[in-house]
Amino acid sequence: MARGAAAQTVEAQAFEAINAAVAVLTAELDRTGPGASSDTDQLHALADSCLDILGGIARSEARLAALKAQAAAKFAATARSIAAPAASPQEATAHEMAVTAEIACVLTIGSRAADALLSHARQLTATLPLTLSALQAGTISWQHARAMVEETACLDPAGAASLEAHFLDPNAPDLGRGCPAGEMPASRFRNKARTWRERHHHESIGKRHAKSVLDRRIEYTPDQDGMAWLSAYLPAATANGIWNRVTAISRGLQRPAESRTLTQLRADVLAISLLNAGLFTAGPNRVSCAVCGTEGGGIGVGTEGRRSGAGAISSRATGGVKGAGISGDANTSTGLADVPSPRAQVLVTVPVFSLIGATDEPAMLDGYGPIPASMARDLVANGAGSFYRVLVDPRDGAPLEIGRKSYRIPKPMRQWLRLRDGKCPFPGCNNNSLDNEADHLLAWHKGGTTGISNLGQPCPKHHRLKHTSGWTPTTAGKGAPPGWISPMGRTYKSEHQDWEPPHWPTEQKQDRHQEVRSRPASNLPPPVHVPSGGHPDFVHLGLSLGEDGLGQFLHAPA
Repeated sequence: MARGAAAQTVEAQAFEAINAAVAVLTAELDRTGPGASSDTDQLHALADSCLDILGGIARSEARLAALKAQAAAKFAATARSIAAPAASPQEATAHEMAVTAEIACVLTIGSRAADALLSHARQLTATLPLTLSALQAGTISWQHARAMVEETACLDPAGAASLEAHFLDPNAPDLGRGCPAGEMPASRFRNKARTWRERHHHESIGKRHAKSVLDRRIEYTPDQDGMAWLSAYLPAATANGIWNRVTAISRGLQRPAESRTLTQLRADVLAISLLNAGLFTAGPNRVSCAVCGTEGGGIGVGTEGRRSGAGAISSRATGGVKGAGISGDANTSTGLADVPSPRAQVLVTVPVFSLIGATDEPAMLDGYGPIPASMARDLVANGAGSFYRVLVDPRDGAPLEIGRKSYRIPKPMRQWLRLRDGKCPFPGCNNNSLDNEADHLLAWHKGGTTGISNLGQPCPKHHRLKHTSGWTPTTAGKGAPPGWISPMGRTYKSEHQDWEPPHWPTEQKQDRHQEVRSRPASNLPPPVHVPSGGHPDFVHLGLSLGEDGLGQFLHAPA
């Protein structure tokens, strides 16, 4: 009993110290206020103090969350030791329910929330040491830790350790690029962790997608105040194409007299597209959409190049609007006949070897993440209206700087921005590339050049923020989007694309060379010189596996 009382005293003293620290910080905030002084320096110092307190609270919340997880896991293990060994699976289940109920009662949460907390705590303390250490140090939040737990749940121990190291081990050989995990919102970290998981899962994304696509569905959920949720679980390219097209049409409807928000317009556009009489006309094997004028469900598709060392292929297809009407409510209506054809499309970056089927490396769908190579090949082969090659190595001729000769940003440079940034570069923003606006970081009239290091692609919201507030972007680079400086003078990093080296085909080079030599001489290109040290797949015959395979892919009989 004495030891228990002593332990209780230690715990009570610790929490009293925490409460005293909170009281000190509260008093510091109450001591001065915006109206206490008109001195600009003092007001600036007060604002800085508020931000320091907010940052300190975030770190303290993370440390307390780590302590909470450790306490929950330790309690469950201790309670298991106290209890008699379970004689049956039913007894073991009953004991687990009792442990969960105790945690739920002491935290005043539901049993399901307590069960989730205990599950996360066990995995965090048993299999994710780097995540637990970062949480204890206050460099990541509990939401970051939950994302790590959930994204590693279906990985083997080696895969989980690799994912942890990629984001949290500063000595990892393949440390994630850009701002550290804890300096981006947990939702963005979850997106990057999911992307890594999809690329490195022990089972290919193609096999997993084939299983999951069978679960596609639409769900209807009634809600309060005469409202309801309508959601659809669809293949990524389909859902992404619908979202991009609805967004593009909605952007076109945003005029000075339009009172609806972009979010409201998206809902109205989708509703009228589905409910409008005569929307769909079916053919033998195709469906034509009266709103967007495309076939196959009205999804525009496109692909862009990604980092591959040699180059990549890009394509785009767009559809126009054919005058369907949109009604917002009983008092609001507008038409689409005069709305410009939206450049809605699906943007996919795909390695050239994956495009031709030489590897199964995932492609990257803008605004989503990795998708199966088969999905990317289908988008290119069956949905693209045009192709253009995007070389992603600056030594291969990408136009990175055109100085002061032109204010307008040429199309190849805009494509490079999309590849470099992947989304709006403002910290925490999720807006994807196709809905962003190319912008000079240092204004043209102030001497800014039209070059990749002076360009960003903010979303419309953060583009306005730059021009109407004290937020200013930092300089960028060939592979780094701009960061941002707040009106308080604090610098916030932007995310970077987490590129990885491409997968080379496992095909035997000897067999490949023999195949090339067996062709008629008339079909071979003229010999070219390849510098020593070049990759052996790009042989001195002037024909690469990528170029040859791509030609066969694009010119194969239907």
